[in-house]
Amino acid sequence: MIKTAIVGYGNIGRYAVQAVQAAPDMELVGVVRRPSSLGEQPAELVGVPVAASLKELGLVDVALLCTPTRAVPEMAAEILKQGINTVDSYDIHSDLADVRLKLDAVAREHNAVAVISAGWDPGTDSILRALMEAMAPGGITYTNFGPGMSMGHSVAVKAIPGVADALSMTIPLGTGVHRRMVYVELQEGADFGQVSEAIKNDPYFIHDETHVFQVPDVSRLKDVGHGVAMERKGVSGQTHNQLFKWEMRINNPALTSQVMVAAARASMKQQPGAYTMIQLPIIDLLPGDPDDIIRRLV
Repeated sequence: MIKTAIVGYGNIGRYAVQAVQAAPDMELVGVVRRPSSLGEQPAELVGVPVAASLKELGLVDVALLCTPTRAVPEMAAEILKQGINTVDSYDIHSDLADVRLKLDAVAREHNAVAVISAGWDPGTDSILRALMEAMAPGGITYTNFGPGMSMGHSVAVKAIPGVADALSMTIPLGTGVHRRMVYVELQEGADFGQVSEAIKNDPYFIHDETHVFQVPDVSRLKDVGHGVAMERKGVSGQTHNQLFKWEMRINNPALTSQVMVAAARASMKQQPGAYTMIQLPIIDLLPGDPDDIIRRLV
């Protein structure tokens, strides 16, 4: 059994508990929460060890980092130094290659494995984009997200001074272009104009058409559903007009946590270092005997 810990208990962490408990080859050894959250525990954590640090949980093979993206690089490095594998859902596409290189050096030095950006995008969508390109090397792939709540974007807005709560909705406009609809609940005394400007200039939003609205209660608007539609029109060899489509509608945190669990399983089968999802053998994501998997799926 893979001894698995969950670090953070927000949207993804709650679903990660369910995913680990449902995995036939994993044991949930505990959940790490902020010290301020260690009072009365939610009903679903009754019987689950809850601690302020991984060191309090004893032997841990792999830690699922269910934390805000911007906290991942430093946190992953510190956990890897303890010889514990890490899996995260880091979602800043422009930075993830550099983050992987930095964590790769730490993981190799401490005989551990990091799987970064193990969500559905980046993550499993990355695998599908790679497969589409292998099938039609020439051409263009468009990834259209939504409509739905972006957890990473919403968390980024909530970190902006003056914001009490936030919801960022992603609206696909087609051909990989998106509109961001941001709804903010302000702290008392906050200036909406300043908050709106800060959101639009944040790296999460600066490249997209972004609209910001002030609302009295963000909780009434939230729905964690999301989706994606990917399309590639390309060339196989010298044959044109190859068209591939992939579409899904999902519960965002549930799918993200499930992919992280699969990546945690795969991390136990890799050599020390840091990996993205497209670097992992797909069969390593699945539980069970490899020969049985081949007979069932090939």
